[in-house]
Amino acid sequence: MRDEVFKPFRSSNHCGAGIGLAFLRKVLEVHGGSIDLVSRASGVCFRIDLPLNQVVAGVWELASRVNMEETREISIVLINDQAIVRAAFKSLLSSVTRFKVIGDAGEARQGIALATDLRPDVVILDITMAGMSGLDVVAPIKRGSPETKVLMASQHEGMKFVRQVLHAGADGYLSKGSEPEELNLAIDSIVRGDSYLSPKVASGFTACAVGGESAGAGDASALAVLTPREREVFQLLALGKANKEVAAVLELSLGTVKKHRENLQRKLDCHSAAELARLAIREGLLDV
Repeated sequence: MRDEVFKPFRSSNHCGAGIGLAFLRKVLEVHGGSIDLVSRASGVCFRIDLPLNQVVAGVWELASRVNMEETREISIVLINDQAIVRAAFKSLLSSVTRFKVIGDAGEARQGIALATDLRPDVVILDITMAGMSGLDVVAPIKRGSPETKVLMASQHEGMKFVRQVLHAGADGYLSKGSEPEELNLAIDSIVRGDSYLSPKVASGFTACAVGGESAGAGDASALAVLTPREREVFQLLALGKANKEVAAVLELSLGTVKKHRENLQRKLDCHSAAELARLAIREGLLDV
């Protein structure tokens, strides 16, 4: 009877991939059930306990939720300083009729203003941008549009970078090496209210949890000692910008930029543009 009941649920590809653990746990609790992670020799598995008389009700509630998601239009804003990457995202998203890109920006501050004005369901944000790290963009977006979900896209898959993204307040982390279909899954997951991590990244966190280690152990960022403004100055200097250019981009006086430079060089113990660039690469703020 159990197989017969769940067969319609399994037959939907969307259902099989798109229902998050948090949502499933809530539904099961409503119906007197539970879900737990169980570590076995073959890997980490799910164990679901549910009274038999509640199975049908639970399945129909899940199916109803998924059907609503499949018809709801989701508005999206793209923030990435590379035009070709924004075009690629637009092309991928256009293949799903319920995804609608309502705006895009090639500069961080422009993106913050756009998200605040348009209040999209989702912002897809690059972590590595000239002038301002994507990590520093999340909080202003959340302040300006609290209901907007932020999906961070990055080529970095190390626990250090992922921890920084989650600490910044992003709702999901998508590796740029992911398959195109994963973008759809990530968007649906964070709109539903779940967090999303690419499988490679999630497996790293699971390994840490099973091993009894903290996913962030030993991964503290060297840039944690900098103020948000110092981080902006740092990234521009790491790009090879002169003090005058930094002042123009950030609309600061030359004296203020020089002071920021002195502070961050003292805090980071970096005293040349080359040292700043190497640190920025290690921190994932610059691509090699």
